[in-house]
Amino acid sequence: MTLHILFSAKAERWSDYETPLRAELDAAGLDYVLDCDMPSDVVDYIIYAPNAEMSDFGKFPRLKAVLNLWAGVEDVVHNETLKVPLARMVDQDGLTQGMVEWVTGHVLRHHLGMDAHIVNPSNTWDCTPPAIASNRPVTVLGLGALGLACAQTLASLGFPVTGWSRSLKDAEGVTCLAGEAGLTKALTAAQIVVLLLPKTPSTENILNAERLALLAPGAFVINPGRGPLIDDNALLAALETGQVAHATLDVFRVEPLPKDHAFWAHPNVTVTPHIASFTRPETAARVIAANIARGEAGEALLHLVDRSAGY
Repeated sequence: MTLHILFSAKAERWSDYETPLRAELDAAGLDYVLDCDMPSDVVDYIIYAPNAEMSDFGKFPRLKAVLNLWAGVEDVVHNETLKVPLARMVDQDGLTQGMVEWVTGHVLRHHLGMDAHIVNPSNTWDCTPPAIASNRPVTVLGLGALGLACAQTLASLGFPVTGWSRSLKDAEGVTCLAGEAGLTKALTAAQIVVLLLPKTPSTENILNAERLALLAPGAFVINPGRGPLIDDNALLAALETGQVAHATLDVFRVEPLPKDHAFWAHPNVTVTPHIASFTRPETAARVIAANIARGEAGEALLHLVDRSAGY
């Protein structure tokens, strides 16, 4: 039986994804029709980006699953018309690798104090050596696919890494904590904090004034996760007192970040335009095709979203 696979994303993404998707679906031996427009009563699978115009899943009577193109699902997981399994994007070769490289680069940048030498208008000859990684405790909030990969990479470089998650994880080389008491312990005296939690009601403003005060004085905050994880005003206040030495932020409550936002002009804030990691068509197509093949073979889909948890 021929599968009908609908690609539902911004129109400009079709040209990026069509060729790699067809190549991977062919390689998986699937008999399919793939298009960005087809009658709703024939659709078996939807490849979906949450910023697509389509949001009514109830009009697809044959729908078997929705395959999200993004790691984040907060914009689709609570859609009441979505009654079929939802799989998020977990792509080790693209999405995860990109995040590991971005996070590692900025952790090392702050750890080594690179900004002082890159931006040195007074030509100061300061021979203060950087700390050794073993003396720089790093905390990673969120131990999903992205957070875990980043935590273990940093641990392999010699950083003492603590990871915190909603439920307790077990990861080689990483001290894993969970729960409210675990969060306090994970943040206390941390010199670098990386936020890679999903956006849920329980994670919004998880890094607030009280928790920022737990960090080592002069700590660094790196957020490539979700903008609402941080209380912006509390972060700005901590930057002013020096409790936080610098914040590198890739995600924001409103994107693009408004031009009059205080983060742009703050000397101790680095703004990057949501580029820490993104879905790469060539590797993402492989993940999607493999999951459809699993579904057609009667196997459980990989990377299924826990609808009650929200991720």
